[in-house]
Amino acid sequence: MPDPYRARYAPHSLAFIIIICLTTVSASATPAEATSYGVRAVAIAASKEGAPYVYGATGPREFDCSGLTLYAFRKAGRVLPRTADQQYRSTHHISRRQRTKGDLVFFPAGSTIAHVGIYAGHDKIWHAPRPGTRVRLERIWTGNARYGRAN
Repeated sequence: MPDPYRARYAPHSLAFIIIICLTTVSASATPAEATSYGVRAVAIAASKEGAPYVYGATGPREFDCSGLTLYAFRKAGRVLPRTADQQYRSTHHISRRQRTKGDLVFFPAGSTIAHVGIYAGHDKIWHAPRPGTRVRLERIWTGNARYGRAN
């Protein structure tokens, strides 16, 4: 025998559950949220100043370029893919004018992204430049950089 309560309220309950799940799973960060965790990522990257560049390293004592961004954003509460190219593909692309502290700065080489850093404001980035160097704050050296905001 059918339950009259279930027949009457189940469709509404199911719709409510679906809406809650979709909102939770698919919501992107608002600009304010992106700025908040981006600023935390900048501070985390800055705290790693002087850490040596080691190819493939993701911290906490050694980093390559995308390892630093991966580490800083993970500690700030956001997950990024491993490589600079994958990070570029997973971000919301923005213009140079739209960039704010904590956005990612990508440096293309041909059809791929060869390097990434975290925008620190005033046309500077925190990054792990290359083998033989250490994590540092540096002026963006090219007008060819691309910008992305982590979701």
